[in-house]
Amino acid sequence: MEQTIVKILADWLMIPLILVALYSLFWKVSGPKRYDRYTRVFMAGITSYILAKFIGTAWQPEQLRPFEEVGVHPGAAYLNNPGFPSDHALLGFFLTMAVWYCTRNRMLTVVMAILTILMCTGRVLALVHTPLDIAGSLVITAVSTLWYRAYVKVRLHRLVGKRAKS
Repeated sequence: MEQTIVKILADWLMIPLILVALYSLFWKVSGPKRYDRYTRVFMAGITSYILAKFIGTAWQPEQLRPFEEVGVHPGAAYLNNPGFPSDHALLGFFLTMAVWYCTRNRMLTVVMAILTILMCTGRVLALVHTPLDIAGSLVITAVSTLWYRAYVKVRLHRLVGKRAKS
């Protein structure tokens, strides 16, 4: 029974997390700034993914996953790599921050945060990730959300934008 709960937390909780995010991003975002918000969410997502892959390639704190060190079967699905940073946690944190940025709806953001924390806890309990893998995903996602800041758009526009002819 305990293994089933851990598997649900670690693997299956991603489904409602994605569904809540899709609902929030497509039906709760409206207004003239919709395109701007979607563009920033897209750029933050690409940035977080690329950062995660570069950092994961450059530095792995452990070469074995926790279940391999202990010598047991994994309690959840995993890719055959050392696991830093956690892709599940990266997606969960990214979606939570995207919903917050686009909707500014506290209730939806809290629901997403709780689902993400439960999923991350399940990943650690399933012995497919360490807390450091989860924390690394959170830090990478936080860095990638700099796209949500207004000054990033202004600075990029100044650097690469073309001035209109008068």
